[in-house]
Amino acid sequence: MGASAAVPPRRPRTRLLLLLATGILVTDLVTKVIVVATVEPGEDIRLLGGALYLTQLRNVGAAFSFAEGATVLFSLVAVVVAVVIVRTARRMYSTGWAVTLGLVLGGALGNLVDRIFRAPGFLRGGVVDFLSVFGPDGSVWPVFNVADSAIVCGGILGALLALRGIEFDGTRTKDQSPADAA
Repeated sequence: MGASAAVPPRRPRTRLLLLLATGILVTDLVTKVIVVATVEPGEDIRLLGGALYLTQLRNVGAAFSFAEGATVLFSLVAVVVAVVIVRTARRMYSTGWAVTLGLVLGGALGNLVDRIFRAPGFLRGGVVDFLSVFGPDGSVWPVFNVADSAIVCGGILGALLALRGIEFDGTRTKDQSPADAA
């Protein structure tokens, strides 16, 4: 027997990913239900001295109302993204990547629920957007929701992890600095 100490087995971060995704999904759905029940379409509620406005808009396109005629396509992309993330979760040992993919999964599912269950119909529903920063009705920045925020934060975190060379299994890729190449 070797003199090396036994290394405890690494645990996948699947539970963290799924708990975060569930938290984002529930928060997104609850906030949308509250906004639809309390804020009339076109109404702007000024908060934080005008730094934030609550409003109610329906977005049938992608982010920033891009490609409004492709709602079914975006719905199907969200389904594919969710399936890929769930399948990847089994080999997820990196806490950072678990957080990243939990944010993206929760956000994708939050907006997918709207596309499935809201008018005008299955896979074509309008996503409820309700947060407008620095001006009403998206005059300064496009109106968004909790799911959108989670997707963007997850995307930024994922880019940072990739730039740092952190893999899904928690290992780091070797840095190839100019000094190493010499």
